[in-house]
Amino acid sequence: MGIRGLMSFVEDHSNEFFTDLKLRDTKIIIDGYALFHRLCFNSNLELQYGGDYDSFADVVQNFFESLFACNICPYVVLDGGCDISDKKLTTLKDRAREKIQMAHSLSVGGGGYVCPLLIREVFIQVLIKLQVCFVQCFSEADRDIMTLANHWNCPVLSSDSDFCIFDLKAGFCPLNNFQWRNLNTIKGTRDFYIPAKCFSLDALCHYFSNMNKALLPLFAVLCGNDHINLPIMETVLSKARVPLGAASSKGRRHHRVLGLLSWLSCFAEPAEALDNVLKSLPKKDRENVKELLCCSMEEYQQSPVKLQDFFQCGTYACPEALNLGLPAWVLEALAKGELSPFISDALVLRRTILHTQVENMQQPNAHRISLPIRQVIYGLLLNVSQHLGNVSLNASPPRPVAFSEVERISKNIKTSTVDAELPKDSSDLSKLTELSMARRQILLLETLKVKQTTLDPVPAALKLPIAVSCYWLQHMEVKAKLHHLQALLLGMLLGPLQAIVNSPGRYPEIPEVYFCHLQ
Repeated sequence: MGIRGLMSFVEDHSNEFFTDLKLRDTKIIIDGYALFHRLCFNSNLELQYGGDYDSFADVVQNFFESLFACNICPYVVLDGGCDISDKKLTTLKDRAREKIQMAHSLSVGGGGYVCPLLIREVFIQVLIKLQVCFVQCFSEADRDIMTLANHWNCPVLSSDSDFCIFDLKAGFCPLNNFQWRNLNTIKGTRDFYIPAKCFSLDALCHYFSNMNKALLPLFAVLCGNDHINLPIMETVLSKARVPLGAASSKGRRHHRVLGLLSWLSCFAEPAEALDNVLKSLPKKDRENVKELLCCSMEEYQQSPVKLQDFFQCGTYACPEALNLGLPAWVLEALAKGELSPFISDALVLRRTILHTQVENMQQPNAHRISLPIRQVIYGLLLNVSQHLGNVSLNASPPRPVAFSEVERISKNIKTSTVDAELPKDSSDLSKLTELSMARRQILLLETLKVKQTTLDPVPAALKLPIAVSCYWLQHMEVKAKLHHLQALLLGMLLGPLQAIVNSPGRYPEIPEVYFCHLQ
């Protein structure tokens, strides 16, 4: 989510809307999506050649060590898959197009901001290593973050402007002003704190003639967030005499924010303001627009999900997810971040959006090579997904056995239809975790089209990388050259070699055959 122009507007009025904070000795709820993007894009990391994951992991570790030094206890909340209503699909497609343009710019030596494909996974690995508590929500996390922060009466750390709308008891700390690299000590002590700024919703409302906080969700949907951006709203705003024009895009957005908040401050309650909005529309449109606005405003209300139960007892109960009848192990694995949101999107929506990466835009996107693997994944999800075909807001009939993928074609996006491939002797998804280890390995090797005999001489730690490399060599469109294979093998050996350097006297087994391959 996010409200266009709001974050820069409140930051331009920093003296009125923010208070200085010396953050220490507290819990803090962290918007994980906002944090790993911030750390990736603001740490001078290399973004052109696939991802500098070691340096990124170091940055993430340094960030949390700064929190620990100040006795700040972090709880990280990650976004999950798309909402079942799919109401953000247009926004997600627009963002995918923007990322493609930035990825193209990076690929030819220009600027841009595109996260390497495995940034999220590396971020989660560091959280696990540092024993930082985290949860992956079933869908978007904003409401769950707000509800947990208010339950524990602690601040939220994010860069999402929606947190300027939520009524947070302990406030919202923007990442822009969170000086975690600049630890200070309290005078006369050795106690560290992080200088930060805390947004005050009360100060914002006071600035606009003590406006009612309850009007802010209506402001958000009228101003335009990720869930709603109706062209008809321009008519509403013009009739309400909200200024829309200015020379620069930033100026235009600020005029819009200022004008809309000033106009809404004239009303006592949301219902009164909403009625006034609807009067500006043709009668035939009023009921539909009212329903859409009210539904979007609900996104700023308390969440039914109690994340404190997950952090304290390990139980994640999301009514939306439970109503879908998904297997318990899938829900648990999603909450623990063991399964990607890609899985919930495929299960619930039968549609996935393939992440953009920096590559040659004149060639087919790199996800094409893993299509057969995704087809098997879709096949494994079919047993549950066929049931989910009947779970729809419009009660539509079951959909055909196919999935949609939003992928890059040249410098644009295209939605492609992909048939699922049911593996041999496949198990019901709810019983997949009950399969023996041997059966799981057979299923994996059948998917990768690799024979067990090929892997028999390979050390256990390298069996999966070698199997994936065999799959890659068989499916790539352009024949691999020797130096490509040598680069792969060097990458696989780097870990054991570093272990030798870091642990004198302990020598992991590195078969001589691998060194022969490098010659």
